[in-house]
Amino acid sequence: MYKNLAATFVAACFFLPAVQAQISAPTTPKSTQPLKAGFVYVSPITEAGWTKQHDEGRKAVEKALGDQVKTTFVADVAEGADAERVIRDLASQGHQIIFTPSFGYMEPTLKVAKDFPSVKFESVTGFKTAPNVAASNARYYEGRYLAGIAAGRMTKTNVAGYVAGFPIPEVLQGINAFTLGMRSVNPKATVKVVWLNAWFDPPKEREAAMALFNQDVDVIAFHTGSTAVMAAAQERGKMAVAYHSDMRKTGPDAQIIAVTHQWGDYYTARVKAVMNGSWTSGSVWGGVKEGMIRVGDFGPRVPKKVQDEILAKQKLVGAGKLLPFAGPIIDNEGHVVLPAGQSLNDGQILGMNYLVQGVQGKVSR
Repeated sequence: MYKNLAATFVAACFFLPAVQAQISAPTTPKSTQPLKAGFVYVSPITEAGWTKQHDEGRKAVEKALGDQVKTTFVADVAEGADAERVIRDLASQGHQIIFTPSFGYMEPTLKVAKDFPSVKFESVTGFKTAPNVAASNARYYEGRYLAGIAAGRMTKTNVAGYVAGFPIPEVLQGINAFTLGMRSVNPKATVKVVWLNAWFDPPKEREAAMALFNQDVDVIAFHTGSTAVMAAAQERGKMAVAYHSDMRKTGPDAQIIAVTHQWGDYYTARVKAVMNGSWTSGSVWGGVKEGMIRVGDFGPRVPKKVQDEILAKQKLVGAGKLLPFAGPIIDNEGHVVLPAGQSLNDGQILGMNYLVQGVQGKVSR
């Protein structure tokens, strides 16, 4: 299943210049009528996490466009038939652009889009497009690599943990980039992975974190949707890398750094494009350079020297001078994936189906 999914990602995902132009330099809207923009969320809006970041993006649209736009959101919508019903309702209610930020919303979005050709749809983390459906995602792995450097500098046991959702390429990219970043400054470091086969399950997230802390892990990262891992780290006196959002409210002592997703500029640009008639379909895969991924929000444990190092390297990533997936890359079974002097191309990154040297674990199938 995942091999087929990875192959589809490679074939379908690309960076469309026309869409990128809309992100970086949107034109001034011409219409004076408020545009209706709808948003569908896969979980409740909590104090931090995936859905929180997308709702912050929605608020950014309102702040940027004021009375030129009216936004609506529906939260805690299950993937599948329920998602199709909600998306269809928003389209029927006259929303001119609808954002659907969850991978499982991709097919329902495409189905509804066929019946509403004049409505624009944004499938966030999806990869299939249509004349009125665009796809977008972020290069989360760039932030993961930088967070790995922080973990490598801060660990005392040289053992990190990683609580992971599903073994899809996006998650494997994150685990591998984190490990490579960590080992770039601490070659002795290892990373232990626990697979949950769930995106949002706070009790299971907490249980996995506690199990890892019992195995010499003193710093932990995660690819799940709640703050449960951060809360567990705070409780146990361990260190953690926040994901999606700044989680210092949950882990004021535990958080050493956050990898955050910034959707406001993208969402605002796409709404403006609908307003002035320049919206086009296509796929965007943006990272630090495009302002879609950022690291920062350092905790009190992190020395300024380490903070400065990471911020400097973030600039290098944004400039394309530091590539997280540069060779040599060896998988954790000893096979050479990439020799020295080369770097993985986008197709190879999107089709990632292995774990790198230093990761203790297997790709769960």
